Amino acid sequence: MKIDGTPYRSVWVEPSDGWSIRIFDQTQLPWSLEILRLTEPGQVAHAIRSMQVRGAPLIGAVAAYGVALALRQDASTGNLERVVAALGETRPTAINLRWALSRMRGTLHNLPADARIAAAYAEAAAICDDDAETCRRIGENGLPLIEAASQGKDRVNILTHCNAGWIATVDWGTALAPIYMAHDAGLPVHVWVDETRPRNQGAALTAWELGRHGVPHTIIADNAGGHLMQHGQVDLVIVGTDRVTRQGDVANKIGTYLKALAARDNGVPFWVALPHSTLDMSVTDGVAEIPIEERPAAEVTDLTGRTADGRIETIRVAAAGSAAANPAFDVTPARLVTGLITERGRCAASEAGLLGLYPEKA
Repeated sequence: MKIDGTPYRSVWVEPSDGWSIRIFDQTQLPWSLEILRLTEPGQVAHAIRSMQVRGAPLIGAVAAYGVALALRQDASTGNLERVVAALGETRPTAINLRWALSRMRGTLHNLPADARIAAAYAEAAAICDDDAETCRRIGENGLPLIEAASQGKDRVNILTHCNAGWIATVDWGTALAPIYMAHDAGLPVHVWVDETRPRNQGAALTAWELGRHGVPHTIIADNAGGHLMQHGQVDLVIVGTDRVTRQGDVANKIGTYLKALAARDNGVPFWVALPHSTLDMSVTDGVAEIPIEERPAAEVTDLTGRTADGRIETIRVAAAGSAAANPAFDVTPARLVTGLITERGRCAASEAGLLGLYPEKA
């Protein structure tokens, strides 16, 4: 995808040295575009935990390169096991992280130590290429939904929640991939962008990347989505996900469940876009079994933004002495999901639907 006409991926190996890793510091967006250089696994762990890098597919890809950086320091089996375990603890909800680290461990564990470094970089690159191609295909499989919704309309309105665009993946994105393809094909798309409290990833990240690519969009308060649906101003909802269970339950950014309820009440199609790395067939009941990350209370009580004189400041908006809870995700039951958009096609949010596309998961 592009930033003001220049193509980027969200993670890459620094060309000048051939081994360090580059990422965007997403905590600085949309105010400034800062590119970080990561040289050791501790920096990778911090980047994931602090959400300098975030988005379920992307944290898996960056963690894979974190393993490669660790093996440059010590290619022993013991260090491989340590870094896989340490990186796996940085974020608990997104299954892509565990998937990528398991793939790295499986590839490298039985190799001799002197072959592991090159193999680690090759496998991390393969994970990145797989994610980019997977997301491109998600875009192709979601595009017909937008084409159908746009028939006879001057504008097709799509609502999304949180950020599931290209900066949450290696390239293209999940929920935004069909939107980018529709825009590039000349369809009259317009995106309602939920601000996505408490971290405002919609207002800060989704709006930023849509704007840089030239896609028409409007930021709305999280609570406005239901109102827009009631008044016929939303044609479909497309969101991403951090984990999808065997029966089609969907874990995504907190607030997604409420959007699904509003969509069901107003007859608005509610679609979820996901890559194969987000599937967790070991979990059946998402509400009961998926661990929900509890993030710091300050994300709720404080806000960061740019002041009129250009400074970036963090201010407290909550009453002094008040406690705050901050569950980062919620689970939308499969019964509220119209369908799933994957790299292999679209299917019902059900075990039968998923196994129809992924029979090897049976």
